[in-house]
Amino acid sequence: MFAVIYHFNVKRGQEVLFEASWAALTDLIYCHENSLGSRLHKSKEGKYIAYALWPDQETWKNSGELLPPEAKEWRTKLRSSCEQVLTLHEMEVIDDKLMNKQYQS
Repeated sequence: MFAVIYHFNVKRGQEVLFEASWAALTDLIYCHENSLGSRLHKSKEGKYIAYALWPDQETWKNSGELLPPEAKEWRTKLRSSCEQVLTLHEMEVIDDKLMNKQYQS
């Protein structure tokens, strides 16, 4: 597996548009580009960080060609709601202990 970490510097007052655009674009990438999904986080200071999982680096690098036309619209909205979008890290996953539910004893 391959993980990518992004930082989004969202313009003040554009948070709702950013979050909706991120969600719509992420769903399209998941459905059409063979991604393994993504999670979006927001710090107390209002900074957004997302990480996306992919089967491998090559799938991530080659993504974008299979997206439907509406993806371009969502990407434009996402970018217009941000002052800056950065790819912070590109990393191989060594071990994965992230769970979808709490441990029940």
